[in-house]
Amino acid sequence: MFIDSHCHLDKLDLSGYDHNFADMLQAATERRVSKMLCVSISLQAFEAMYQSILPWSQVYASVGVHPLHTDEGEVDKNQLIELCQRERIVAVGETGLDYYYQQDTVELQQANFITHLEVAGESGLPVIVHTRDAREDTLRLIRQHGSANSGGVLHCFTESWEMAKAAMDENYLISFSGIITFRNAAELREVVQQVPLESMLIETDSPYLAPVPFRGKSNEPKYVVEVAKCIAELKGIAVEEVAEVTSRNFHRLFSRVENDDRLSA
Repeated sequence: MFIDSHCHLDKLDLSGYDHNFADMLQAATERRVSKMLCVSISLQAFEAMYQSILPWSQVYASVGVHPLHTDEGEVDKNQLIELCQRERIVAVGETGLDYYYQQDTVELQQANFITHLEVAGESGLPVIVHTRDAREDTLRLIRQHGSANSGGVLHCFTESWEMAKAAMDENYLISFSGIITFRNAAELREVVQQVPLESMLIETDSPYLAPVPFRGKSNEPKYVVEVAKCIAELKGIAVEEVAEVTSRNFHRLFSRVENDDRLSA
């Protein structure tokens, strides 16, 4: 079975399913996608997102504020800790640093990232990290404020092998998205070849970044299979092995998730 370790189900375009959430989930199930992690990017939008996933046992959620959502101001640490105690919340984030789009908010981004890292350590939950053009500060703050026990994941990874190795040394996994299938992602595919399968997750980041051959369409969890196929081809292994090992990695990192699919691929 495959697991989509990072998606934004509350943002999906469901027009192709007559706006029926259950049909979208069924389409994923038919491609052997057994679980999904719906990732929070805003505390203001969290409640609506959280309530939308509760009826579906195969969907879990995180809680956090994306680094580009600086319009929400400073994250309330106590609120974040409280939300972490809810049923089916398995991670903190997505948090991190993005200097590509907002260089003028570096101080607030760093403060909020530190808050998320501290909450994760106190709650015993892993951290979902977004990083862009902020390699040194991302790693520095993880080392200074993160918890090696709970660890985390660098999601939608597009950075260097050196950064991947440094993150793995801090008990982080590396998650790859449909970007690895893009024509201009040759350097990233070299990183995929270097990262051990035991340190990988697969994701869609849907509705964004649909993989080849669906690029240009709205992304959705069923397309995580294409990410797994690309990894299998790059490593010269069966896609079933990618499914099995990344699913095992997912359950190891997000330990609150019920492991009921026996990792059958």
